[in-house]
Amino acid sequence: MRQAYIGLGANQGDLVATLNAAVQALGSLEQSKLIAASPYYRSAPIDADGPDYLNAVVRIDTDLEPYGLLLHLLELEMVFGRKRGGGGADSRRNAPRSIDLDLLMVGDLIIRSAPLVLPHPRMHERAFVLKPLLDIAPDLSVPGYGPAINLLSRVSDQTVVPFTATTEETEPRADAETNRNEDR
Repeated sequence: MRQAYIGLGANQGDLVATLNAAVQALGSLEQSKLIAASPYYRSAPIDADGPDYLNAVVRIDTDLEPYGLLLHLLELEMVFGRKRGGGGADSRRNAPRSIDLDLLMVGDLIIRSAPLVLPHPRMHERAFVLKPLLDIAPDLSVPGYGPAINLLSRVSDQTVVPFTATTEETEPRADAETNRNEDR
């Protein structure tokens, strides 16, 4: 099985419920096992207007090939109401969205193709990806870029704050929270 890291983000609708459900859905992917889920972080949109995002990163171990995993993520986005293409609000780059599932890394693979670029082409420039990623993989190195901790120091000007909520809002994540520390 390969380690895969997936970035989650949303800034429309019930953010906590959406991310909780997305984490659970990722844990149910075929040929995959949810290993860790980061805490949630709040961040301002980058190069766009709109409300703040709620972000997280999960690690799954999977036997799916990267292109197959990408297709599953796109399908989950549709299930959660994300519309790509067609000129809708979600079709614009960096537009507000109900859910965003980005395949960040699959093992140490480097892929440069039309449908898939690994590692994700902007992950090294995004504190909202690097902070939660480091929560679940503190020693991770990003292929082609180096240690993730060094990348985070380069984006220290981006504001990313831990999300705090009432117990009732975070209860559905109990299983993912338990798994969060399995890999340390």
